[in-house]
Amino acid sequence: MKKLLKVSLAYILIFGWGFSTLLAQNGSGLMAEYPEEKEEIKQTMNEIVESVKAGNIDKLISFHAYGPKFTEFKQGAPRNGGEENEAFEREVFGSVKEAVKMDAKDMKIAVYHGNVAVVTFHSDFHLKFEENVAVVNDQISLVFAKNGNGEWKIVHEHHSPLSLAE
Repeated sequence: MKKLLKVSLAYILIFGWGFSTLLAQNGSGLMAEYPEEKEEIKQTMNEIVESVKAGNIDKLISFHAYGPKFTEFKQGAPRNGGEENEAFEREVFGSVKEAVKMDAKDMKIAVYHGNVAVVTFHSDFHLKFEENVAVVNDQISLVFAKNGNGEWKIVHEHHSPLSLAE
């Protein structure tokens, strides 16, 4: 009798695990759209652009969740962390005299379970440094996670050159 109970319990656990996995992959999990969260991410992206245009570097930095889990890949270099990302963003964006153009082309926002989002786009940034304008055409991925205060924070960045066919 005990053996039958153990087998039944094992079957229930395995079946329950499989069923919950299926639910996570259907419309109530990974494939759900989360329209409210997408709008929050769009607003956050707009605020990031505005912080760069306004030269408000502290505001730009505040959109990141720096810590031991933060990672960044940039231009084929080895992975770095939050300290390196913050130093780079303060140096580069702190030197921008004018954000002439900051277009995020072909932006796609994918939200998972309402608290993680992946934003991908092709940058068309024209940033003026002193008298020179730098054009940044990259493929960019930003991974956001919603913190305990309901704010979307960047936990990973990936930047690589975009090959533009002429």
